[in-house]
Amino acid sequence: MASSTRSGARTAARLRGGERGRPIEARLERESGKLVLPRDTPRVQVEEMQRSRLLTAAAATIDELGYEQTSVQGITRRARVSRRTFYELFGNREACLVALMDEVVGRVERELEAAGLERLAWRERVRGGLWTILSFLEREPALARICVVQALHGGSRALERREAILARLAVVLDEGREEGERGEGCTLVTAEGLVGGTFGVVYARLRGGDRRPLTGLLDELMGMIALQYLGPRAARREQQRPAPVLRLTPQVRGGMSAHTERDPLGEVPMRLTYRTARVLECVAERPGASNRAVADSAGIADPGQISKLLRRLERLGLAVNTGGGHLSGEPNAWQLTPLGRQVAQRLSVVTLDRKAAA
Repeated sequence: MASSTRSGARTAARLRGGERGRPIEARLERESGKLVLPRDTPRVQVEEMQRSRLLTAAAATIDELGYEQTSVQGITRRARVSRRTFYELFGNREACLVALMDEVVGRVERELEAAGLERLAWRERVRGGLWTILSFLEREPALARICVVQALHGGSRALERREAILARLAVVLDEGREEGERGEGCTLVTAEGLVGGTFGVVYARLRGGDRRPLTGLLDELMGMIALQYLGPRAARREQQRPAPVLRLTPQVRGGMSAHTERDPLGEVPMRLTYRTARVLECVAERPGASNRAVADSAGIADPGQISKLLRRLERLGLAVNTGGGHLSGEPNAWQLTPLGRQVAQRLSVVTLDRKAAA
């Protein structure tokens, strides 16, 4: 009994103060009978990384084989994550597909927000929003095929999520009823039909492997929308308007990319723990840092551990020591290789993306 009490006290002390006295500011809550930790704890960070790897693997596998031929085993093998972890995070294959759709929608929403369309007139807001969505789908063809084509092969949850997305877009178009007398004769069904027709056109392009730019559909689709709410003259003007200037905007940092065919994590033959991720992140933030500087930043107290970990990263081609080291009496100076930078970005991208979305 006394032993059990001491064990419980040690556990409570670790939760309050972290390992070796390092505060992790653990806040424990009860939610649905499960213990919930704040997002900044190591366990949650590791789960975020595992979730990111699984979603990336799922995107690549679904795009390659199709949803119906995609298995949980295929996803976990590609992600190098256990089946147990997959089921802890998603529950089943369809839940993974829905999560993938949600991640994509979140990225598109952030790009729409960054476009600053809120204060524009309805027609310009619709045109700018349509351009943003088409640009994203064109830039991320794998994710576009998954959300527009493969989602139709999912179960009821995936179809419900797809219908919810279309319904939200229809609400935006339905505001066109306030644009004039012609719009007054339209109904919500009009907007739903236009959204469905637009997705139908995009679906046909993606399913048929048409390589023409999706942004090339902008004028015709806007003409179709304007015809219903504003009349033939407005429709002709939309069809004849010059296309927006294509800007090479930086990608929103998110869990997936269309370039899922090459996941840098797949090239690393090691288990990437939270501690490893922190070391990579610290070296990325402080190129040329010494062993001690990296250890302090990453919260590793044992000099032997940080030395062993850095040498292992060097052997894997993720980091390189540009300093003299002990042989010359100069401190080590660590920098990431190109592959190391890709892996560091890939590991941290989900957490940063979630903070930006909060």
